[in-house]
Amino acid sequence: MPQKEGKAPSVFGNRFLQTILLSNILLQIGIWVRNFAILLFVSEKTNQDPYAISLISVAEFAPIFVFSFIGGTFADRWRPKRTMIWCDLLSAVSVFVVLLMIHYGSWQSVYLVTFISAVLSQFSQPSGMRLFKQHVPEEQLQQGMAMFQSLMAIFMVLGPMLGTFAYSRFGLETSVAVMGIAFLLSALSLVRIPKDKTEQRTDAAKGDFRKEFKEGFHYVWQSPVLRSLGFVFMLAGLAVGLAQALNLFIVTERLGQPKEFLQYILMVSGAAMLIGGGIVAVFAKRVAPQALLAIGMLVGAVCTVVVGYSTNVALTLVVQFVNGLVFPCIHIGISTMILKWSNESIVGRVNGVLNPMFIGMMVVSMSFAGALKAAYPLVSIYTGSGVLFLLGALVMLPIMSQKAPETVQPVAAE
Repeated sequence: MPQKEGKAPSVFGNRFLQTILLSNILLQIGIWVRNFAILLFVSEKTNQDPYAISLISVAEFAPIFVFSFIGGTFADRWRPKRTMIWCDLLSAVSVFVVLLMIHYGSWQSVYLVTFISAVLSQFSQPSGMRLFKQHVPEEQLQQGMAMFQSLMAIFMVLGPMLGTFAYSRFGLETSVAVMGIAFLLSALSLVRIPKDKTEQRTDAAKGDFRKEFKEGFHYVWQSPVLRSLGFVFMLAGLAVGLAQALNLFIVTERLGQPKEFLQYILMVSGAAMLIGGGIVAVFAKRVAPQALLAIGMLVGAVCTVVVGYSTNVALTLVVQFVNGLVFPCIHIGISTMILKWSNESIVGRVNGVLNPMFIGMMVVSMSFAGALKAAYPLVSIYTGSGVLFLLGALVMLPIMSQKAPETVQPVAAE
């Protein structure tokens, strides 16, 4: 836990938050340039072959299933600052190695860029959560997460434009090089984070990996709050996957607009998420994270159903704005609950257990979205997605009144 000697600095004056946000800005620049450069390159190279394009998503999401549990366990054993720096450095090295392969004609190696950075992020991201737990005072956790969410929203708006500009102006090799440089600068910026606690490494080194791996699942299952959060993750993943996969058909079939109109819907949502993240940052101390998550799920349920029914462009844009406005409540509520209800020694494993539940269900629903679209009308599918959001909100009811413990229990002994 962060030490509380005297008055804690404001959330904007917290050196750790300043550093981790700077690091994330650099990473987001690299990731968005990479994502769009590879997407556009593969699309051109394969004449828009759906299989080749879908492999990009496989390279990005597959490591989450395979390495999230393992990465979370190792993140609890290793020194988190050192882990994050090494992950960024290794990502940068892998990018430049792949860049040489691309230069000498092996264009298929572009998939490796996405795959390797996705694998390393499964070790780096839970380490970042541990550092949040160490260096951000309890009362500032929700505000810190809100700032993090606002940054993600900014890049949801600017990222596609930045990536498209980089590729169209400079080409694939320069775009990939930008990613490598961004990871190097991120690693350099993380040097500002306070040193890791040496005793954490000593304790972790004594443990048995298989036992610690199982403890992550056991810890989540024992906690009523974290267990409920797991069900919310799965329901939200199913709902989000369906809605995202069929957004294009909302534009073309329900609104009668060309497919290019989708970018305006995404920009409206991104701008709303930025505003919503700022609002949550201001009022974060007054609202319990369970309430934030329930509000996000309830409003998401209503907005998803309305989007499915709407044939009016203005109404759809307004509803998408409202949905984007409250979407940060889901992300911030979930992240804050993981941090507040998890002991510092196991927060990486808790994150490693819960995160694949969302991504896994999202990929599952995306996979079935095409078959559902062929069998049912869009209105029915979006109504079903809204019901999933509603069920997620109802799962929160038994834990709404629970308060985060001042001292979170360590891993229970067997």
